Amino acid sequence: MKPVRLPAAATHALPRWGLAAMCMLYILPGIIRRDPWKTDDAAGFGIMWTMAHGALSDWLAPNIVGLAMPNEGPLAYWAGAILVKLFGGLVGDALAARLSTLVFFAIGALAVWRTAFVLGRRNEAQPLKLAFGGQPAALDYGRTLADGALLIYVASLGLLLRSHETAAPALVVSLVAVAFYAAASLFDRPGRRAALGLGAVLGLLALSQHWLLPATLLLAFTATAALQFRPVLRRLLTISLPVALLSVAVWLLARQALVPDAEAGRWLAAALQQIRMPGADHLKWLAKTLVWFCWPAWPIAAWTVWAWRGQLTLHVLLPVAGILLLGLLALFAPGVKDTTLLALLPPLAVLATFGLPTLKRGAINAIDWFSVMTLSAIAAFIWLGWIAKQTGWPAQLAKNAFRLAPGFEPEFSLIPFLIAIASSVGWILLLQWRLGRRPPVLWRAVVLSTGGLVLCWLLLMTLWLPWLNYGQSYAPVAQKIAASLPADYRCVQTDGVGPAQRASFAYLGRVQFARDNSARCEFLLVQDDGLRRKRGQLKEVGGDLELMWQGRRAADRHEFFRLYRRQAQ
Repeated sequence: MKPVRLPAAATHALPRWGLAAMCMLYILPGIIRRDPWKTDDAAGFGIMWTMAHGALSDWLAPNIVGLAMPNEGPLAYWAGAILVKLFGGLVGDALAARLSTLVFFAIGALAVWRTAFVLGRRNEAQPLKLAFGGQPAALDYGRTLADGALLIYVASLGLLLRSHETAAPALVVSLVAVAFYAAASLFDRPGRRAALGLGAVLGLLALSQHWLLPATLLLAFTATAALQFRPVLRRLLTISLPVALLSVAVWLLARQALVPDAEAGRWLAAALQQIRMPGADHLKWLAKTLVWFCWPAWPIAAWTVWAWRGQLTLHVLLPVAGILLLGLLALFAPGVKDTTLLALLPPLAVLATFGLPTLKRGAINAIDWFSVMTLSAIAAFIWLGWIAKQTGWPAQLAKNAFRLAPGFEPEFSLIPFLIAIASSVGWILLLQWRLGRRPPVLWRAVVLSTGGLVLCWLLLMTLWLPWLNYGQSYAPVAQKIAASLPADYRCVQTDGVGPAQRASFAYLGRVQFARDNSARCEFLLVQDDGLRRKRGQLKEVGGDLELMWQGRRAADRHEFFRLYRRQAQ
């Protein structure tokens, strides 16, 4: 028997403007007023920037000013490079590239909503009919479930940082969501168009990073079809699979023909090299990370499986198959762990939304109060930390903040301050509405989790952004390196300089790195470990070299850079 029994009053959908505003408040903060950061954000931007200002070979074989990135697919960077071409002259290359995160997030959010809607309007997902009528209409029920799925997706902690980085994972998670939407459409109406669309999406997903992820998804969809949906199985094998393979083959053949040195086979083999038996460290990391990374989706998704136990319905079977296969990939491919965990979020959000109608009042209250207490405390701490940096009170908190970012000078900006005030007032009004009126709608259990997460991110990206940017940007180091180089030098070789650092120095300092690191340049830039420097264990550099500059970022004790000039021969 179906576990859902609801009146029509429980299926009031969120206003479209409210959903759109929530999504914009989530994705817009952090895009402007900052440099590329030291994580994958700077490395991804470096690939986009190299493509936008490079040749055709740079578009076919991702690299950062000559540093090959053989494990990367090109699709996400094509999108960023096109935006740099279109808008770089107006808003700057870094901001233009970050506009790609807006596009990627919009695609993923819409796909999650549509997936839950398609599955939620099916007959087997509908609630039981009430004895005297009054049950919700199928479309109204599907729309309300879709709103809940979107709220859960946005509230996922693991999505927060990755969705704001100019790197492939921001597109990968969105294409996974699109793949589930295409699969749900194919299972709902097994036509040729849906099969073609699914194949195209899987091909694009392979071009975004590596082929393991789309292969895993195709296996999950095939297993689902083999259980109950034989017509869909035929479409998957005869249409979707060939289309996906063709999409990848076209890029690989073009890459091999036009950029022979890129070695397309390395991209194919790189994914296989990630597969191995998990070690104890990886298992420990996975157990710790999954708890917070997939919050709040995973406990509600687990409840969904329990509530619908014994019923092999599509809205449970399809996301569960995806979650299980992606979980195995995360287990046996530790080298691509972040991307695989991100891929879990769309199916988890879709599965979790079907548990919302079956949650008990006590569970809903527990989720609400956990969200209120935890997220309100985090928001209060962000405000207190900002006050400490501005005024020096509380003294210990201010001391810790300046110790983490030596040399940081606090600044006051009126517009970010007003945005932070408005968002805090909005949170109080949301609390008053949710806890005071206790609306009976399905998505009430997750609205505070989503609203609180958006509030904390807004506060971080308004009040703390100058401090965070100071600690994460390579701008000061890039400027010092550039000042140490003469105006007429030819190129700089590197030793140990990572992708994020290379991208930052090339963009922020306009350092002319050697495209071929075997070339003999006038200068050599060495990156070393700051802790080894303290012990006098710096890398040895051969040849007749003169030290021109050495230093590091003030906020980072783990990196140390040295710039050498080669003596004239």
